[in-house]
Amino acid sequence: MLGTVVNVLAIIAGSCIGLIFRGGIPMGYQQTVIQAIGLAVAIIGISGALKTQDILVVIFSLAIGSIIGELLRIESRLNQLGNWLERRFSKAGSGIARGFVTASLLYCVGSMAIVGSMESGLTGNHQTLFAKSVLDGISSIIFASSFGAGVLLSAVSVGVYQGLLTLSAVIIKPFLIPSVVDQMSAVGGILIMAIGINLLDIKKINVGNMLPAIFMPLAYYMIRQLAAL
Repeated sequence: MLGTVVNVLAIIAGSCIGLIFRGGIPMGYQQTVIQAIGLAVAIIGISGALKTQDILVVIFSLAIGSIIGELLRIESRLNQLGNWLERRFSKAGSGIARGFVTASLLYCVGSMAIVGSMESGLTGNHQTLFAKSVLDGISSIIFASSFGAGVLLSAVSVGVYQGLLTLSAVIIKPFLIPSVVDQMSAVGGILIMAIGINLLDIKKINVGNMLPAIFMPLAYYMIRQLAAL
């Protein structure tokens, strides 16, 4: 849970700073900072992807997981959820409501939150959530300076959402062996690298549809165990 706690604190701190500088931050500064974070996220992803020597398992996991994700239309469903929440709550006309909804969508309805929370629960590696904390903290400065105190309340959404994801990952942890964890971390690292590419606007990658790939090494291991019986 350490990664989620740091993430929540980063949003609170960033929001407080943003409220102090209420009135807006120049777009040029916003873009440059987000690009810098995107580079850092990409590097973290690459380092995670190099953790395993079983490259074939990683390749097949990405391929099969992406097919499953496409069939389930995960990315599309995440976008639909975001659009529904936007329509449902942003009509309230309150600056607080708008800030809360906008920030919650950014921080929760995204691949980095899912991948980072799972990695935190499965491997105890909080690097992804730490990187997300920096990104969310900086974003909250920008949003709070424009939308107000509603952004501060989004920390509650992040705490509940990512906390539940991390705890669910802990439940399946006893079924994992070191090699499977390395393979899952490698797949997760590649997805994190893809998120960095998205942040840099190099190419739009549907990372959401690739999320099932993280669990493919575990499924492969379980199938092998059953076949050996």
